Amino acid sequence: MKKSFISMSIISCFSFNALAAQHEHDHISVSYEGKDATQHTASANRAMAKTLNFDDTTAFKQSSKNLIAELDEKTAAIMRSEFEYLTEKAPDSINPSLHRQAQLNMVANGLYKVRDGIYQVRGTDLSNLTLIRSDNGWIAYDVLLTKEAAKLSLEFAMKNLPQGGELPVVAMIYSHSHADHFGGSRGVQELYPNVKVYGSDNITKEIVDENVLAGNAMSRRAAYQYGATLGKHDHGIVDAALGKGISKGEITYVKPDHTLNGDGKWETLTIDGLEMIFMDASGTEGASEMITYIPSMKALWTAELTYQGMHNVYTLRGAKVRDAQKWSKDINEMINAFGGEVQTLFASHSAPIWGNEAINDFLRLQRDNYGFVHNQTLRLANQGVTIQDIGDAIQEVIPESIFKAWHTNGYHGTYSHNAKAVYNMYLGYFDMNPANLNPLSTHPEAVKFVEYMGGAETVMDKAQADFAQGEYRFVATALNKVVMANPGNQSARQLLADTYEQLGYQAEGAGWRNIYLTGAQELRIGIQPGAPKTASADIISEMDLPTLFDFLAVKVDSLKAAKLGLITMNIVTPDNDKILYIEMSNGNLSNIEVTKTKKADATLTVNQNDVTRILLGKAKINDLLDQGKATMTGDKEAFNKIASTLVEFDSNFEIVPLNDH
Repeated sequence: MKKSFISMSIISCFSFNALAAQHEHDHISVSYEGKDATQHTASANRAMAKTLNFDDTTAFKQSSKNLIAELDEKTAAIMRSEFEYLTEKAPDSINPSLHRQAQLNMVANGLYKVRDGIYQVRGTDLSNLTLIRSDNGWIAYDVLLTKEAAKLSLEFAMKNLPQGGELPVVAMIYSHSHADHFGGSRGVQELYPNVKVYGSDNITKEIVDENVLAGNAMSRRAAYQYGATLGKHDHGIVDAALGKGISKGEITYVKPDHTLNGDGKWETLTIDGLEMIFMDASGTEGASEMITYIPSMKALWTAELTYQGMHNVYTLRGAKVRDAQKWSKDINEMINAFGGEVQTLFASHSAPIWGNEAINDFLRLQRDNYGFVHNQTLRLANQGVTIQDIGDAIQEVIPESIFKAWHTNGYHGTYSHNAKAVYNMYLGYFDMNPANLNPLSTHPEAVKFVEYMGGAETVMDKAQADFAQGEYRFVATALNKVVMANPGNQSARQLLADTYEQLGYQAEGAGWRNIYLTGAQELRIGIQPGAPKTASADIISEMDLPTLFDFLAVKVDSLKAAKLGLITMNIVTPDNDKILYIEMSNGNLSNIEVTKTKKADATLTVNQNDVTRILLGKAKINDLLDQGKATMTGDKEAFNKIASTLVEFDSNFEIVPLNDH
């Protein structure tokens, strides 16, 4: 009897994870440059440039201040050389505000002194690597996205520190649960095996949970948001808003020895002789997040609650909506707790800010910007503005003080999609217009729209006229219906691609630009390789069985499962003394941890670490059974039956209509 039920089912579910050590963006396999900006786009961008305060160069001065050593050739090669095409003046194909942000992020280029005892490596990854002096060595705060970037950056720092470069990294802290803040952890640990690790409250669960249940959809969407398949030129990627981009290599995770704020919002802890005050900020930018104050240095670490721009309240790749009100209130907590004495502000992204007055001004405006998005969205919604209209409406009520400040601009999160996020958080997607309650599915709706509009040729005639006038937003809406109804309409496809391209060139948000340009690319040449691989062996190894089976439940074909009736099973993992009881019933797979085995069709006993090895393709269940490392009693086909209902997700599912229907 075949006993390889996991090898034939769970392995297939996670087959991409075994390759995730190569977290990279492969370039597209065909030559693709895109088209030039139209005169309308050029005019729109020039008009916007006239509204911008280019005389304010404060952020550039902050970013270049206290440079100790420029990146050497080896360390700079991690990322910097890919963006050397950026010119001093914005070309017509780049929004001038986004171009200015791209130039700002290019300043980061080496090891910088934040203040006595605090240093940062900036310019080697999306985030900063921070080193804080303690009694016996260094505390590394946030450790970049990949092992390779962290290792090279840390070696570069130790070589160039004015003093103490021979001392070890004694502690490593993760401010929150996003990969660009913990992904390099294994590189630090390999250099300093005795490093003690600290993390924000509940960080491990949030890391392994965040991208699991909707992981396939998020990965596909992330390729759009981050322009994973776009070229590095002025018709392609310009910037990643928070930094130049992400490093290439392996995302890793060393589980914390100690997590902070488990007993409340505030915790004071002395790490290697250095007193640090931690404030929980979970539910703001990250599901698990904290900020830190160092009283002896009068230095405030704001994690990712602040940076030189406005962050996402809703992430376009797909994620749970963040709480803009809590975000604003937690920044207010920082101001009230530390604003009276703080002299240095430093963070996961962007350069530090120095001086009590400048820091308080910065924090107040950041606080008020997230508060503005939250409060004004609800004010407008309470006056009847709908979710479709809220994005334009909120931009009409931005105060001058916010509009003129660079660090409130929508490079990562825009006012438009952040306002829609707030609306959705409180009121959901439905605007209460009965016409929007139960519309047709997208394809039949598109067919009827085109029919009502007089057919594709009529729509095309009107769309070409509007395109010539620069009316790109509605042209995109109309042509999307034509292409949705008939993906083989080449004229419509090409004009829609041209339209998306111009909208991308005008976009201030880096994600908006990438989404528009990727849509144009796929309309023209189809889906290209290069989507980011979002999981890793280190992260998968921290996934518990309930989370794993929650994910498998998402892959169950309910109609197939319903035909099988009731199937029950115990899974016992002796190495961590856990028991999971699973039931397949009514087309649904459920699981619950129990204290003792229940009456079931079958019981599988296998170590948790062997389950992890199976998931990563390093072991097979039949071999474990033959070797006596796993046992199964009862119906040995029980899980095979469950496995037979699991579907495979298409990692290249259609976003814009493809041309092969």
